[in-house]
Order: sequence, then C-alpha cells, then structure tokens
Amino acid sequence: MKVLAFNSSPRMDKGNTALILNPFLDGMREAGAAVELFYTKKLNINPCQGCFTCWLKTPGVCFQKDDMQMLHPKLREADITVLATPLYVDGMTGSMKNLLDRLIPLVQPFIELRDGHCRHPLREGRKSGKVVLVSNAGFWEMDNFDPLLVHMKAICKNMGTEFAGALLRPHGEILKPLMEMDRSPDDVFEAAREAGRQLVEEGKMSPETLSIVSRELAPRESYLRGANRVFQQALDALEKPVAIEK
Repeated sequence: MKVLAFNSSPRMDKGNTALILNPFLDGMREAGAAVELFYTKKLNINPCQGCFTCWLKTPGVCFQKDDMQMLHPKLREADITVLATPLYVDGMTGSMKNLLDRLIPLVQPFIELRDGHCRHPLREGRKSGKVVLVSNAGFWEMDNFDPLLVHMKAICKNMGTEFAGALLRPHGEILKPLMEMDRSPDDVFEAAREAGRQLVEEGKMSPETLSIVSRELAPRESYLRGANRVFQQALDALEKPVAIEK
C-alpha cells in the first residue's frame, strides 16, 4: 500500500500538526504501508493559471515546470493521501490550497453526473484512493474545524476520492507545554498511531480512536488564561528597554 503525505505547516516538523501527523504515519508504516512525506514549504509549486492547457493542449500534463511534475505520478498511484494542515482562517494553509489547485490535470474536462451531481471524470490510470485530513487548531472548540471539513469532503467528491476521516486536535498549542511539564498526553499520540494502523489494516479508523486524538486537554477557561499569559509575556519582552553599555 502506498501512502503519500503532505505537511503544510510552515513550522514543518517543529509544529503542533506534526505531533499528530508523525505518529499517525508511524502507525501506517508499522502496518506495512510504504509512506512518503513531503513538506509543502520545501516544494516549488506555482499557482494554477486557469489556462486549461492540461485539459486541452496537453491532456493530463500542466505546462508549468515545477515540483508538480514529480508529484503527479505519485498522486495517481497513491492508495491513501494524507493532507495535514494547521487551521488557518477557518481553513487550510495557502501552500496546501496551492497544491490542491494543481490537481486539475488528474481529471478530465468533461462533465458527468455522479451520484446526482455534476463532476469531472477521473483520468485513466489514476486510483480513486482515500484521503485523510490531519489538522491542528489553536482555538479550543472542535467546531472550529467545521468549515475545513466541509471543504475537504467537497474536494474528495469532486476528485472522485473517498474521504476516510480526520485526526483533529483542538487547542493544540497546549501539547508542547504539557510535554515540557512531564504531563505528555501519550494516549493522544498512541491513538494517532493506532488510527494509522487501523486505516491500513482495516480500511477505516474507529470513531473511538479519533475521539481520543481530539479529547479535551484542559478546561477552556484555564486554556484561555494560559494562552493569553504567554502572548502577553511575549509582548512585554518586546517592549522591554534594552540596556546600552557605555
């Protein structure tokens, strides 16, 4: 089984998104999947130009010469695609959206009715596959992910792929402080790993496992006080006069 994963956090492996994504991918590897991970920050991907060259002049091939030339064959062959993004303005990061906009060569220009809705047919040789979302949010409530979930499910329908579920981590900014205080939420990380194993071995992730990934880590009021205190301390440090030696 081939798994293609993208981490679109600007902080890459140092971000909170990676804290959930990495054990999830480890679980998939333990179950026997071949996993390849890319960081969108390191990729050279130009914006889609909306020219339809990939539909009309060179079917299935974009005229732009960048890293999508390397990624398109991998995307066609992937059994599972993992899209990991911190929550940005109720959605995904710009680099993740840029990547998804460039998937147009994977479908045909024609329009068909699929499940009673207008869609583009898949190109031959492309697996329908599954898509998993991994996302981290600084806000406390789970419903902050709702707009991103709606968007991701719509993308999967349009691209003819199965949305296999999401590993969602609200108030994720508390993960590293808890780890530094020797209060690491190991059950959350182990649940992410177990979700990876389940997806490869059973073809799905259990709601119980995903709920552990998203479980409450701190009461909302104490989380707000702690987060605001950290930002206030950072602001105070910037405003503090710097002593000049004479």
